[in-house]
Parts: sequence; C-alpha cells; structure tokens
Amino acid sequence: MSFGRMKERGVGRAAAVFLLMTSPAVAGESPAELISDFRLMHGEVAVVRDETLDRIALEQARAMAAKNELSHETLGSFTSRVAPARAGRAAENIAYGHDGFKQTLSQWIGSSGHRKNLLLHNASRVGIASAKDASGKRTYWTLVIAGDYEARPPGKKPKEHPIARKRDATRAPSTH
Repeated sequence: MSFGRMKERGVGRAAAVFLLMTSPAVAGESPAELISDFRLMHGEVAVVRDETLDRIALEQARAMAAKNELSHETLGSFTSRVAPARAGRAAENIAYGHDGFKQTLSQWIGSSGHRKNLLLHNASRVGIASAKDASGKRTYWTLVIAGDYEARPPGKKPKEHPIARKRDATRAPSTH
C-alpha cells in the first residue's frame, strides 16, 4: 500500500511509516518508489532514478566504505561532487548500519534534517547507492536528491540558488 493510499484511509504518520517499512505488499517497490510514496504523502512530487545521481551516490558510498568513515566530505565538498548533475538544488543523506534500503529510509524519515532532504521542494531525481566496508559487516548508504532551478515569473530577477542544501547539524552515530 502506498503512502498516498494510507493517507486516504486515515492511517497516522508513524503507523504509515511502520506499515511501509514492514509490509510485504511493498517489498517489491524500488527505493525511488518508496521515496516517491513518502514525498507524495507530504505534497511533493515523485522522483525517478537518475544515472548521474546514482553514480555520484555510488562513488560517495564506496569512498566512505573504503575509509570506514561516515562523512559528507569523504570525496570533497558536496557542491563539487553534485555539479555534474547540473541541478538547481540538491541534498544528500548518508548512513551506515542497515543492510536494507527500507530500514535506512525509515531511519532518515525519523530524523528531521534527513526528512527535510527527502522532502526537498520540487526535487524530481534521485540517486541511491550502498557499499560494504572491507570486512563486509558495515553497509554505507548515500542518497542524492535533486531538482532543477525553479522557473521565475517574467520580469523577476533571478534568485541565487545554492546548489547544495546545508545538512542537519545534529549528529547521530550512524546517519548524516
């Protein structure tokens, strides 16, 4: 059952997250579909997988796994890493610990900064990747979500759009 259908049926947010993450009916849904369901429930548009963002996410996940380090700066600044995507706005979530995407997504949904990134306004594309550390015991995840510059009304001056969103300053032991 999608988040949209849960919302229509009056299922509470916490229950909807639990159902989404544990329901066999969604076991076959892709990460982009799971993210899209969550976004649609909160009034944002669906996202699709993007090859460039997948590559950026994979490079970051592999670098974190190789260094056994959870950091947005493992491969340099997010702004420089996401530049090839030519996005008007972008955000990144990282995590380690869970082998499966659904559990990682649930963890991000429960964190205000990561949740805000998942709900990035007008985002339309997403890249998702994971990599194991050398021991094979720890899985590192990276999600990059992006959208194009917002259209401006005729006659309006362009706003300066930062390509990267500042991440949540709160540090948890396994996500950023």
